[in-house]
Amino acid sequence: MVRTNLDEEKAGYTAPTVTDDATSDYVPAHLRQAPDTGILGKLRGFEEALDRKLGVESHGIARKLPEERDPAYAKWSNQLVMFALWASGTMNLSCFATGFLGWELGIDLRRSILLIVFGTLVGSAVTGWCATMGAPTGLRQVSIFRYSLGWWPTKFLAVFNVVEQIGWSSVGSITGGLALAAVSDGKIGSELGVIIVAVAGFIMSFLGLKVVFQYEKFAWLVFLVIFAVMYGETAKFGNLEAPATAEGSTFSGVALTLFGVVYGSSASWASIVSDFYVEYPVNTPKIKVFVLTTLGICVPTCIGMLLGAVVASALPGNDDWSTQYDSGIGFLVQTMIYPHGFAKFILFLLVLSGVGMNSIAIYSAGLSIQQFARPLAVVPRFIWTSICFVAIILLGLAGRDQLLVYLENFLSLIGYFTTSFFVCLIVEHYLFRRGSYENYDLDAWNDPKRMPIGFAGGVAFACGIVGAVLGMQTTWYTGVLALMIGDFGGDIANELAFLFTLIVYIPARYLELKVVGR
Repeated sequence: MVRTNLDEEKAGYTAPTVTDDATSDYVPAHLRQAPDTGILGKLRGFEEALDRKLGVESHGIARKLPEERDPAYAKWSNQLVMFALWASGTMNLSCFATGFLGWELGIDLRRSILLIVFGTLVGSAVTGWCATMGAPTGLRQVSIFRYSLGWWPTKFLAVFNVVEQIGWSSVGSITGGLALAAVSDGKIGSELGVIIVAVAGFIMSFLGLKVVFQYEKFAWLVFLVIFAVMYGETAKFGNLEAPATAEGSTFSGVALTLFGVVYGSSASWASIVSDFYVEYPVNTPKIKVFVLTTLGICVPTCIGMLLGAVVASALPGNDDWSTQYDSGIGFLVQTMIYPHGFAKFILFLLVLSGVGMNSIAIYSAGLSIQQFARPLAVVPRFIWTSICFVAIILLGLAGRDQLLVYLENFLSLIGYFTTSFFVCLIVEHYLFRRGSYENYDLDAWNDPKRMPIGFAGGVAFACGIVGAVLGMQTTWYTGVLALMIGDFGGDIANELAFLFTLIVYIPARYLELKVVGR
């Protein structure tokens, strides 16, 4: 049905051309192609040519209307990708490395297991709920946040998202690079290994969503077999009887810190999850989306982290493992698995796990840049992913020698931001929009005159960050409230961010609606 609403025309929208095969695009005016005489026009022409010949995605951030979506995504096999995508991206050496944090903090294996499972489940559920908004709206995740945070504060989210995804890709490149160095017995340095893994992830993200889906659909099965083998060869060395080295209030503090790291690891995907769901039918059951996404993150993440926790508990009684652990995760895996040649083969396959995570993160980073400012959306996505790729290599090379410290602090910080964003989004959906997508003006997704200004979202988010600063416990800084828990402090930043954001957002949003009206 052709749109003729005058308000939409004034807002800068152009009605789509109706065709028999319903493949036309409905694109805002500022996203329409410029004349081919300009550099941007030539770049978009190049991108479209790649799309025709190689299937490189050229759609960008424009909303996917129901009639534009690929019917193949209604099939159950493609809907299972909602599990496989995240399983392939999370069952990797990065999660394995994160599992060592409990031991590093002085927590015994039994309680490390409980904290990892519970923290991962909570974080995964946050991401799973955000995923339910992708299919009904046809919007990328940052664009969805505009309806709660508002037009202007969401720009900060877009910047944060870019930093977050570059960080995740750096983590994947570091762990994959270390694995490559171990496979080659040091002939491939960790520097070259980081670059190789980053390049592989960049190529996949460059090609677009369909290529990413095809890879992730099957890769997780390979990683599942690998981790099953690793469990079979190492689980017997886990030490459930070793006591925690932290006690009393100090133990409470480090337990809160581990929970914050694990939660942040899984909740961090909430800021990009809908980027991958815009092709699914509008009527895709929300419970299916929630369950598949939550399990797709929770189960594989637990598999990797719990294995790391088990191996870490065995380090004090195994000099060989302890020595190799100091040399790098890849060298430790090579020592753990027998025979030696088989260990090398497993390590090589685990390098691909970093590639999967990188492709997800780089893809969304490019989309987030396009959503920071409308003029940036005119630049083809592959330009932005190329710039992100360079940043990933630089950050990966700089952080490769302090992986655990990098993981602990980075994952904690991104969890703080995600919590505040999530509170605004879920409160807006259920309290102010009554849980119905009929109360969303989806055609206004890119029009600042029709979107919330962001007074409520901006103030609430700022207060949430204040709470996070008061309760954070990192290598760089420990908040005044966090310092009160034990000898080393305890991370309660997520809890305070949740509370502060919730208390401020509700009255601020009521005021914004009363005064501004949107």
